[in-house]
Amino acid sequence: MSSEELRPEEFAQAADAAITDALSRNDPHEMAGVLAQAGLCGVMASEDDGGLGLDLAFALPIAHAAGRLQLPLPLAEQMLLAHALAGTPEAAALAAGERLAGIAWQGSLQEGAARLDHGPADWVLVADGDGAALIDARDLPRHAQPALDPEQPQVWLTLQGAPVLARLDAEAFAALVRRAHLLLAEFANGAAEGALLAASSYMATRVQFGRPLSAKQAVRHLLARMRLLQDVSSAAIRRAMHAGEYGTARDTRPALAGAIANAAFVIEKAIHLHGGMGFTWELRVHPALRAVRKLDAAFSGLSAAVGRDFIQSV
Repeated sequence: MSSEELRPEEFAQAADAAITDALSRNDPHEMAGVLAQAGLCGVMASEDDGGLGLDLAFALPIAHAAGRLQLPLPLAEQMLLAHALAGTPEAAALAAGERLAGIAWQGSLQEGAARLDHGPADWVLVADGDGAALIDARDLPRHAQPALDPEQPQVWLTLQGAPVLARLDAEAFAALVRRAHLLLAEFANGAAEGALLAASSYMATRVQFGRPLSAKQAVRHLLARMRLLQDVSSAAIRRAMHAGEYGTARDTRPALAGAIANAAFVIEKAIHLHGGMGFTWELRVHPALRAVRKLDAAFSGLSAAVGRDFIQSV
């Protein structure tokens, strides 16, 4: 499908409807089927693999919607792998939603263990030397780590004897990582937007001393700052998609590091504006913070590495 026939913002509206429909299902694989039927899982996958063959610009609003609507599936990873594994049966299965796939950003085949930070997955991509391997994780031993998220805990997988389904060489894996930085940054930014919308709605309807809380200048200033940080993250993501001043590819790591930090601030302030009630299960702000904190843990040390590289480049 030619990207000239669609605009990302129009595609984003359809993504909202499909994700909302998927959230009404209880089974993760049923959710994936709904998303695949709408074309979301295979938005970047080759048309030969049953995908739409669109570029990254169309996947970004989908990742944003997944974060904003708190989709409990690794949709960004699913889109990435359906694209990266082009021409394989695995890519076709991912585009069709027949299997769920995630990416372990911690651990490797050589270490014999890897950690899955977000959502259930039948197949998991793990580091393998300079490249990566897609493994069948359905029968692997798992050890849950519920400290950050008791509802959807991080999971350590034991990789000894794991069946390898496909491999990515160093170049293909590096390209996937660049796209992942931007998609996951947009996911975090979407999670922040969902929290900001919830907070602004609450401030507009909660009345104190005869006026809504949103009428108070301190509240308005804080909401404006939260929105500004979201815009900063969006601008950084879009900038990283384009070549630099000398035609070279820009580093995508700062966009992800900044989006994670900004999202954490926005969501924490949203909880603050709710009067701390984000810690209750009735107000669904806290899952967004957990999702962003798990993303921060998945890319542990990213901000320090970006800062160190910047200092050394000066």
